[in-house]
Amino acid sequence: METQLLDAALFAHMVQAGAANLGANRQIVNDLNVFPIPDGDTGDNMYMTMDSGAAELHGAARASLGDTAAQAAKGMLLGARGNSGVILSRIFAGIAHGLNGVEKADLPTFSKAFSRGVEEAYRAVSVPVEGTILTVYKEAVAYASGRMTEGSSFESFFSDFLTELHSSLERTPELLAVLKEAGVVDSGGAGFIYIAEGMKNALTGERSASASVPQTGARGPDLSLFTEDSELSFGYCTEFLLRLQRAKVDLEHFDLNEILDWLNQAGESVVCFRDGSIVKVHVHTKTPGEILNRMQRYGEFLTLKIENMTLQHQQTQVQNQYAPPKQKPHKAYGIVSVASGSGIKDTFVRLGCDAVVEGGQSMNPSAEDFLRAFGEVNADTIFVFPNNGNVILTARQAAELYDRAAVRIVPTKTVGEGYAAISMLDTGSGDTDAIVASLEEVIHGVVTGCVAPASRAAQKDGVEICPGDYIGFVGDRIYVDAPDRAGTLKALAEALDAGRYDVALLIWGRDVSAEEAEALRAELAAAFSNTEVILLEGDQPIYDYIFVLE
Repeated sequence: METQLLDAALFAHMVQAGAANLGANRQIVNDLNVFPIPDGDTGDNMYMTMDSGAAELHGAARASLGDTAAQAAKGMLLGARGNSGVILSRIFAGIAHGLNGVEKADLPTFSKAFSRGVEEAYRAVSVPVEGTILTVYKEAVAYASGRMTEGSSFESFFSDFLTELHSSLERTPELLAVLKEAGVVDSGGAGFIYIAEGMKNALTGERSASASVPQTGARGPDLSLFTEDSELSFGYCTEFLLRLQRAKVDLEHFDLNEILDWLNQAGESVVCFRDGSIVKVHVHTKTPGEILNRMQRYGEFLTLKIENMTLQHQQTQVQNQYAPPKQKPHKAYGIVSVASGSGIKDTFVRLGCDAVVEGGQSMNPSAEDFLRAFGEVNADTIFVFPNNGNVILTARQAAELYDRAAVRIVPTKTVGEGYAAISMLDTGSGDTDAIVASLEEVIHGVVTGCVAPASRAAQKDGVEICPGDYIGFVGDRIYVDAPDRAGTLKALAEALDAGRYDVALLIWGRDVSAEEAEALRAELAAAFSNTEVILLEGDQPIYDYIFVLE
């Protein structure tokens, strides 16, 4: 039987099936990487974004299709990672706007909601680039909507939608030269195809093999890591959705700061966000019972999750290990930076960062990660240094959500730019606009080169790349390919005319020994005698060397 009306339960199932299918195929999306180094994470970013929306729908009440779509969109908003994840979250935000107030949707209504997704996604990007997920989604929506007739069903709509998604994806190399040169299609567009396939399967009752056996299933905790003699060192990560109740609060005049101020006294790493009558809370505490009892003064719980962070710490590194001490003194300006690698993170802390968000090229942070960091900074204005071009959109999205401080994004695209900008940060004038403008000038004078192993054969920028070799590059431009990393960096330094710069910062990664790094520093210092070469242990993944010239 073909579907003529879409209700809340079916839409929730479609979102969850889309997330599952993408999760099962995300490595394929990761591998559609323009650069021949193992840093592709588009599939991971899109999956974690989509899964955050799907998770919001588990066990949730199905009041209406519009409410369900809004709930999924809110989850994606907070879980969005990377440019592809942010764009994906905006697509579903547009769909939710189009379904606002709708109990059940017929196909014309749903088609218009999909078109709202196009508008919202394009609005999220300051300079939209065709040949990306934006184009693929836009063309598929136009194609499927244009083929609708009175006899169309949701099944036929998604069939047409998928047909054009595939066709549009195949055309992306003709729109983006960088894709054509690398011999790949757009990874974001490919990721959306897996989402749409999962959604269509939910409609038709099919269950694909890929969707039924995800490559990365959830694993239960190792209970042996917290024994009868263990001490609760880190407390509990406590998260919940609270529905404010009219019988307990005055909804129209309720001040969320009443909850937020108390949570900051009772716990740490607080994130508190209100959407209508629903309050989302994340807090670290050793006494979750006190938190829950207090919150019931305001409403009742919709969802609830409590996890032992001491147990989590034994299994994986605690995410927020650089959290500042509780109740830091208030100040005019605070700093949040993004970094990966213990040495780089420690350096940013020494430079004055109040919070360092874990992330970088291989694992982009989510909007909620930023919100948590903002909550740790007791300042009127927070400067944010994303240090990666794929993180800027997420940082901006988080800034729009945060209302307890003015958040200003300094658009650093590399660790080198972030290091230079934070080093030169001077807030003495008290003029925030002038401070940001001066930092942007600093950024433009920094060159950040990287050396990383090549994961596949390719030809780019006139350079023949062999798997197993190392490549030296700046941004999207590859300068050199060589069989060893030290030789690659020396050739890159020559190509960049490193002797023209006053300072060169050599940051060595976790796969490089201190002896090798020191020997390379000495060679560079001898080759470029007018340039001060400073060595820094970064412990960063993927990039064996980061070479910053300023």
